[in-house]
Amino acid sequence: MEYFVKSGNPEKQRVACVVVGIFERRSPSEAANVIDKGSDGVIASVMRRGDMDGKLGTTVILHNVPGTFADRVMLVGLGRERSFDETAFRKASTAAARALRTTGAIDAVSYLTHIPVKGRDFQWNVAQAVLATTDVYYRFDECRGAKAREALPVQKLERYTFDVPRRFDLPAGEKGLNEGLAIAAGVSLAKDLGHLPGNICTPTYLAEQAKKLAASYTPIKTKILEKADMEKLGMGALLSVSRGSRQPPKLIVMEYMKGRKNEKPIALVGKGLTFDAGGISIKPAAAMDEMKFDMMGGASVFGTMKAIAELKLPINVVGIVPASENLPDGDANKPGDIVTSMAGITIEVLNTDAEGRLILCDALTYAEQTYQPSFCIDMATLTGAVIIALGSVASGLMTNHPALGRALLGAGEQVGDRAWELPLWPEYDGNIASEHADIANIATKGAREAGTIIGATFLHRFTKNMKWAHLDVAGTASIGKRATGRPVPMLVQYLINQAARRPAR
Repeated sequence: MEYFVKSGNPEKQRVACVVVGIFERRSPSEAANVIDKGSDGVIASVMRRGDMDGKLGTTVILHNVPGTFADRVMLVGLGRERSFDETAFRKASTAAARALRTTGAIDAVSYLTHIPVKGRDFQWNVAQAVLATTDVYYRFDECRGAKAREALPVQKLERYTFDVPRRFDLPAGEKGLNEGLAIAAGVSLAKDLGHLPGNICTPTYLAEQAKKLAASYTPIKTKILEKADMEKLGMGALLSVSRGSRQPPKLIVMEYMKGRKNEKPIALVGKGLTFDAGGISIKPAAAMDEMKFDMMGGASVFGTMKAIAELKLPINVVGIVPASENLPDGDANKPGDIVTSMAGITIEVLNTDAEGRLILCDALTYAEQTYQPSFCIDMATLTGAVIIALGSVASGLMTNHPALGRALLGAGEQVGDRAWELPLWPEYDGNIASEHADIANIATKGAREAGTIIGATFLHRFTKNMKWAHLDVAGTASIGKRATGRPVPMLVQYLINQAARRPAR
């Protein structure tokens, strides 16, 4: 589908559908009011009959409305006008996209982007409308058979235009369109990688996708560290996880250096566990298929790199994805094994299902020693505890640098990919003390307490010399059998904001 931004009168649009909003208490938006007056009160009549009361997310489609050139006029409920906020805008945009899918419309113009949202501008409106629409229209059919694909319903909508009130609003609208499409492309890539089963999306497959990304975007340079390379670097923690798998591990490094020449990069490190059976500490069978999503942290690095390349951001970023499987085997980690990380810190592996932190710690050390990043952000489906704490609404954020935490939280609020900060206090350090090694990979006291914080506390032992933040996305990166692509929107928005603050080259 193609997306556009323009400025024009709603009654003069020669398209298959014009989308306008209705607030509760039968209060039409400005665009709806224009159509209502031109049609001699058709919309008012529909509201009087009770077919549209303005309840948020409801839709009604009218055909052949007098005084308009459009085949259809869609009315979208906006809720209470005084309560119309960012969440309401996204819900209305999503409802419009879903309703459009049920029609035969091949082109449409939305006037929902005219609706003012407190504290936001038309750039934001358009970007959010794009993200909501692309999310609705996303489909993953790669693993269906040829005949099944032929039988799938064809997407009819080909052109979707978001209108802005005045011609001088067009530059803001165009910028919002470009940002929204770039973020959506990154989200779609992350979803695609997440939805692939573990027998296809292996560490080797991820490495191949990194090479393809570099071939598609000249500014991205990719290198792949093989098992032998990691052995030379002393990545004993990462390699201990991969020992139970026949699939060789990969350390995937993607460099995007479009900022100032001597400026230190921002490092993004994403957990790339392409399938996690738990190892010797094997997981329950129920819903184990969803453990293909244990690489969504790594997938979000892929998606973010794609998005910033699309936007041509003037910034230096390095994306690092430690990729492995975690399976039971005669050579797999055993509870009680002690391994030595790249940082020289020894780790007692008391639970082989707490493997994400083992592959991340070596990747974080590699990021620090190789790039000395200005900031380092890791993202991982690390703990089930974060789902208990925050559900699927907010990702968990922990950081040793308050300004970095505020910047990520602000970016998340801005783009609708929110996080909630949890403490990272030194009082938690003792919880990972080991009797026989420097640290343990799970809590050795207060075992059922603060699981998300304990995971971050472990990683913090390897990041004390960096300005670092950890995003636990176990509850947000996938919901049930569907990947969400989070936290790609937050990361891209954060990098957009960082690039805007930097002086021109």
